[in-house]
Amino acid sequence: MRDCFRSSVVCLLAVACLLVPVALIAADSNATTTADPTNAATSAATTNSGASVGTAAVISPTLVDLLVKKGILTTAEANSLRNMSGSAGMQQLLLLLKAKGVVNDSEAAELKSAADADTLHSLVDTESGPTQYASLTSPGAGQAAPKEAPAPVVIPAIAPVRVLPLDAPVKEGLAGALKLGAVRMTPYGFIKASAAYDSSSPRGDDFPPPGFLNADTGPTNNSEFHIKARQTRMGAKFEWPDVSKNVTVTGQIEADYEGNFSRADNRNVSTIRSNALSLRLAFGRIDWTVAPNTDIFFEAGQDWTIYGSSAMMNLFETTFFGAYWGNTYERSPQMRLGFVEKLGGSRNWKLSPEVAIMMPSEGNVPADAVTSTCTTTVNHTTFAATTTCSNVVLDGTGNQLGYGERQGADNGKPEIESRVVLQFQLDKAPGVVPAQILWSGFYTGRQGTILASAVPLCAGCAGGADTFKAAFPRGYDAHSNGYGNQVAVSLPTRWATVVASAYMGADLRFMFGGQLLSNYNYTGGLSNKTNALSVDGSSTVVFGTNSAGAAVAAPQLAVRGYGGFVQVGFPISRWFNADPKGRNAGWQAYYEYGIDAANGNDFRLAKAIGASGAGPIKSNLNAVTIWYKMNPWVQFALEESHYASYAVPNEHDVCTTKIAGLPSCTSIDWRTEFGPVFTF
Repeated sequence: MRDCFRSSVVCLLAVACLLVPVALIAADSNATTTADPTNAATSAATTNSGASVGTAAVISPTLVDLLVKKGILTTAEANSLRNMSGSAGMQQLLLLLKAKGVVNDSEAAELKSAADADTLHSLVDTESGPTQYASLTSPGAGQAAPKEAPAPVVIPAIAPVRVLPLDAPVKEGLAGALKLGAVRMTPYGFIKASAAYDSSSPRGDDFPPPGFLNADTGPTNNSEFHIKARQTRMGAKFEWPDVSKNVTVTGQIEADYEGNFSRADNRNVSTIRSNALSLRLAFGRIDWTVAPNTDIFFEAGQDWTIYGSSAMMNLFETTFFGAYWGNTYERSPQMRLGFVEKLGGSRNWKLSPEVAIMMPSEGNVPADAVTSTCTTTVNHTTFAATTTCSNVVLDGTGNQLGYGERQGADNGKPEIESRVVLQFQLDKAPGVVPAQILWSGFYTGRQGTILASAVPLCAGCAGGADTFKAAFPRGYDAHSNGYGNQVAVSLPTRWATVVASAYMGADLRFMFGGQLLSNYNYTGGLSNKTNALSVDGSSTVVFGTNSAGAAVAAPQLAVRGYGGFVQVGFPISRWFNADPKGRNAGWQAYYEYGIDAANGNDFRLAKAIGASGAGPIKSNLNAVTIWYKMNPWVQFALEESHYASYAVPNEHDVCTTKIAGLPSCTSIDWRTEFGPVFTF
């Protein structure tokens, strides 16, 4: 945000306000200007009064004060500029702006050339006090040059979805609508309603999950119609003051109604519309400008993950937002450190590496665990001992709702994520945001704990029923590791914008990849296999005997997965040169293709194909979205999408998965969604 603000607002204002007095000073000292109250363009001729605006023009003190307030100039630099005039003042300011990264070499050259143009108009300060419009003339000219028309407003090109902006925030750059003491706060958000029809939705969700998650759809494909408003979102941005002009402290909090439904007694009947407000983002960030071209930042709180979330589709359906269809992302508690280095050049190159520790999360759904509790009593008369055992059901779902999932935290190590982004201006046309090339990755571990009381008995072991309990008297911890790598590009141009992402990794379930699969037990070569449930109820661990007859636990391995997407956005209104302030300025169209899949070998080991059915191994998405913006605050969207999931046939080339009561290897959902978005 810092470069965008400085270059597009402060820099343009600075140059517009500065170049005229500089050029006037360079003009003939006999050329004077008289203000015309009826016309902003004044005549450039010698007046009877003999007052010369050219010799009196200086750099605008208002401009200098603004640059100081925005943290671009220091007080010492401002005082130096206030005492300078003529071409020396212009040259000095341009050098300062270049050194601070506000303008690059080519931009500085363009601004210098503009200062020498005959038709340049802007504001100047005169010795007499009032600020006037002036026109520049060649020495001795007898009439005013024609007034230059203002730069035309353009319809912006398609901007990629970037939930993690590269540029650092500008100090005191937040236009605070509210103030909480010295803290500035600006609320934002939108109200979103949508009507959606799914040709097949057997789970009853108002979003499209992958197919075959249910055993069957019933006698038909089970089409559904939904209207929802729970995509509504609200948040606020904050800025805290700091004594240093080089330190900027900002933050953000955001919530929506996409989470759970209320289950209170007074809401049981109306649960469908009683959506609970849930946290999306809550973080604070400290930026330290250590040099004109270098910004170091630290962030703590819940934000988007730097793996996956750096490049995403722009879909109208945001409840699932392409999860398990190629759009990998997450939001997670984290502590993140990185820096932004301005490399300069004609394309304004920037490089930003960063690293973070994240909350290690798995996203596995718990089940109820059953454990045995045994009590031994002794008859003090006969001294006979009696042992009584009973099964105790542990509420896995209730525990997860109460204190969160355990398997990532039980591993005792943070998840590590990192990202490197290279940003540059691919297309220099007005209204086109910079392009990006990036890599992101993560590494994490999980642990599934089997309590000693949950170690199973062995019915066929040569060593007896207590073989497993004897081998694991204190219980057992099952481990596996997850990782991911993503490469992505976003290439905005005035004609179209292309965003593409490709990823591969293991245990991608929490990152919405790998077709919801996490890990599996490798049971090859084991006999007398018996299952046990982890303490949180979200993992099954297999015990068995190896070829030597020893009791072992099957190793757990992460299911590998891969996927990605390509999206092309078309600025239709810009193509047809629509009026930027008219009703037809906001037409855009998108096409997206996404794919998410599990590794074939891992899938066959993780799923009991043929026994209870398996699927999907792969899902892909094709969608077309049309956006129309009625005004800056209201827009409408129509999205037509095709969601397809694919199952794996058994050894007889038959899929045990069913659609409409019949075996099928393909699940298809045609989805149509329409609705408005009211932004505030």
